[in-house]
Amino acid sequence: MDVLIISGGVHTSEMKNKTVANWIERQAESVEVMATVCTGVFLLANAVQSLSCKVTTHWEDIPELRRLFGQLDVLEGVRWVDEGGIVSSGGISAGIDMSLHLVSRLHSDKLAEKTARQMEFTWTKNV
Repeated sequence: MDVLIISGGVHTSEMKNKTVANWIERQAESVEVMATVCTGVFLLANAVQSLSCKVTTHWEDIPELRRLFGQLDVLEGVRWVDEGGIVSSGGISAGIDMSLHLVSRLHSDKLAEKTARQMEFTWTKNV
């Protein structure tokens, strides 16, 4: 697997699921890019305790992410953050922007723009 995208949602009970955490940890050792949408970053940080990079999440969850995972540099006011092997996004629509960024990064801007157009989606790039 080249890219793993961990979706968000209500994450608190899933963080206690050792099977999920162990699977994410194993995948993190081999995939090129681990990406998270919204609160999916909680599952990644929980599974990969050594994770220490810039990330973002949904604006409502930023204080909790900072409290639980102080080693992360949690950014506010950005749609997504690309740290090379770790890419994270804010809420759901920011996750679409992040996904288009991944298409651009892994293939081309042209394909990302074509994909956004096909979806009738206005792609918001980070500035």
